[in-house]
Order: sequence, then structure tokens, then C-alpha cells
Amino acid sequence: MREKVSFASGGVACAAWHYPGSNGGCVVMAGGFGVTKEPGTDRFAERFNAAGFDVLAFDFRRLGESEGEPRQVANIPDQLDDWRAAIAFAAALPGVERVALWSFSLTAGQVVQLAAEDLPLSAAIAQSANLDGPAALRNASRYQTPGSAIRLLGRALMDYISGLTGGSPRLVALAAPQGQVALLNTPDAQDTNAALGDYPEWHQAIAARSVLPAALYKPGRFAADVRCPVLYVACTDDRSALAAPARAAASQSSAAQLLEVPGGHYAPFLDAHEVVVDAEIAFLSRHLVTTPAPQAQ
Repeated sequence: MREKVSFASGGVACAAWHYPGSNGGCVVMAGGFGVTKEPGTDRFAERFNAAGFDVLAFDFRRLGESEGEPRQVANIPDQLDDWRAAIAFAAALPGVERVALWSFSLTAGQVVQLAAEDLPLSAAIAQSANLDGPAALRNASRYQTPGSAIRLLGRALMDYISGLTGGSPRLVALAAPQGQVALLNTPDAQDTNAALGDYPEWHQAIAARSVLPAALYKPGRFAADVRCPVLYVACTDDRSALAAPARAAASQSSAAQLLEVPGGHYAPFLDAHEVVVDAEIAFLSRHLVTTPAPQAQ
């Protein structure tokens, strides 16, 4: 069972699902860039909760059920603040003694940055993490046509200027086939709906002003400074976030662990799901569990 809750961040209410647990550990979760909490976390949250963990799965401000204007704007500094507020809220939940973070894609990079801060974290999971925005951009550009790339850049610049004057966001699709304007045209981005499911209320678009800051974001630079154990899940054929930066990040800290699975960006939601979720539960159990699981009678 889960219940709707909310917490304040940046003067607005962030909406969340709280799954009460029993073992003293809480996993704070958010979907990937522009992905709301239900498609982004439901499948993993249910499994973590069934293993005894509390789960707090939330929407960033301006997305999903969370408050905030203008809508569909994904601002990385604001999202980092939302994570910090979620961590504080989770740590105050009844029975919670240890907190971990989980996310995938670009926001999994945020998890790595937060793991390097002085926060009350016991573990973090960065799944299919985008740790090097410029490298991911160079690779993604191979799957764009020149025309769609020019239109994406133009829309991003126009929307940035519009934002300075209070204009409404110009939106861009999160994923689309080659030749169409989208955040990603990579082959594995076409698996988005198959991987994340059918959620009609999920608006699969982001403000174009959000694109360039995301492309320049390099959270892998924080990997050597993480203060808690981090599990990196890398997909060997990932064309959207790339596996190489995750391997490099994992090699920079003795607190890091690397799990590689075959497949593209969404493999942990598709063919590799059971392998990944079992490894993540084992990792969380080692670092979060303070109450022994009840023995079968």
C-alpha cells in the first residue's frame, strides 16, 4: 500500500508516494529527466517496498503532480534542491533510520553529485546514469538529422530567451524517431514506452530551455568524492547515457560498485530487470537494513 504525501521545496509542494516499510531503510526515488514518479519508479518501488524498505517516490517541481510554474521546466539546481528536501522529509518519517537515493538517466547523475555532499545518506544507486552530458550529446547527435538538430537548437535558444521575459515554455518531446525534434533520437530512446509503461497522464515533453543545461551537465566529476556506497548500473549498449563514464566513475572510489548488464538505456526495465532489481535490493540490504527481516515460520 502507498499513500500520497507532499513536502516543501523552493516554496512549492512536491508531490510524492510514500510506501511504508518495516526494516528501517528508506529509498528516495525520482524518475529520469522529464519522467514523472509513476512511470519512472513504480516497478522498482514496488519491489523495494516488498523487500521491507520504505520508499518515497516524488515528482520534481513543475512536473507531474508537483506544484511550480512554468510547467515542464527541468532546472538542475532546483531539482538538486528538491532531492535535498526529499531526503530531509524521508529521514523524518516514522521508523526510518537510514536513507538511500535511486534514479536513472540524467537524474541518476544528480544522485552521484548528492552522494558527494554532506547529507544523511547511507547508499545511492545510479542506474543508466548520464554522467557526462557533452559525451552523451556527441553520441546522440549521430542519430539526429542536420535539420532536426538545427530546429532543436533554435527552439532551445528561443525558449531560453522567452523564459527571461516570462514567456510560456516551448516544448520538445523527450524521445522521437530520427528526423523529428526531440531531446533524444537514439535507438534505445525509442523503447521509452515499452520500458516505462502506459501512463496517459504523463506529459512526455520538456521545456526546450532545459535542453542545453542538461547537455552541459557533468556530474561524473563528483564521483571521486562520494561519501557513501554507490552502485552504478551500466548498460553495455547504452546509446543515450553511455556506459564508459559509469565505468570511469566507479573506478574512482573504493565506495563504488559497478554492475554491467547487456542491452540499451532501458535494459533495467526490460530484459535485465530481474538481474538489476535483485542486485539493487541486495545492495540496499547491505547498507540500509537495521532490523533483521522476519524469519519464515
